[in-house]
Amino acid sequence: MDARFPIGKFEMEKEVTAAKREAAMGQIAAAPGWLRDAVAGLSDEQLDTPYREGGWTVRQVVHHVPDSHLNAYVRLKLALTENEPTIKPYDEAEWAKLADAAMPVSVSLSLLETLHERWAAVWRAMPEAEFGRRFRHPEYPERVLTLEWMLFLYAWHGRHHVAHVTELRKAKGW
Repeated sequence: MDARFPIGKFEMEKEVTAAKREAAMGQIAAAPGWLRDAVAGLSDEQLDTPYREGGWTVRQVVHHVPDSHLNAYVRLKLALTENEPTIKPYDEAEWAKLADAAMPVSVSLSLLETLHERWAAVWRAMPEAEFGRRFRHPEYPERVLTLEWMLFLYAWHGRHHVAHVTELRKAKGW
């Protein structure tokens, strides 16, 4: 197993159905609880352990998830209210070095829960046609991305980072 991608790299569904879309929305709604459970009971020393050689610490991973999902939430709302907007990327590695990435994980877990409550509500209220709305991402200049792609990417993203923590716990016997 590649510790960077414990559940594998993201692959977009080849055929999207309403059931697969609903499952992805359910994963987004559940991700904050999964992450909270994954870090439950960890000491500061354990939280400050990298999940892999050269990787972020568990604490940085926990703070990264709401950073990433806040950006995605804004991108979703831009794509729903503008015609094919170009979104702004951010340097996630630099964000992980900022002072708020050293705070107690409870701060980011609370933020993630509230954010996902709103995010899931927007996803679930979208008519099927809205999933085809498009946006441009400067890091993907060769194509325009859809909200459907975003939904599946972020359903994967939450599971991906939860697995970083749970796989480390298994490896360390925590």
